Amino acid sequence: MTQISVSAWSSGLQTKMMAAIDAAWRTIEDSDDPAAVRRARDKAKACGEMAAVVRKIAAMTGVGGPKPPAHPAATFATPASTPAERPVRAIDRLKGGRRGRL
Repeated sequence: MTQISVSAWSSGLQTKMMAAIDAAWRTIEDSDDPAAVRRARDKAKACGEMAAVVRKIAAMTGVGGPKPPAHPAATFATPASTPAERPVRAIDRLKGGRRGRL
């Protein structure tokens, strides 16, 4: 078995899947036979699912496709960076400064 890079494998398989999906859509558009349309839809669905798996494999290896953005929780302030004393709010004055119920 020959070694091939993941990006070359992914792009080659994606190209084949797109060609198969295009052929299935041409069959769907041109055919009046319900059985042929059903087979073409099943084939297009299977090709789409397989292409999604190929993208996932390429993403797991770290090549191909754009990198996801950083997790939004990483931008929140950490407890060490928050001020030691929080400002007094009007609701705190109503409660007598405690954090209990009204």
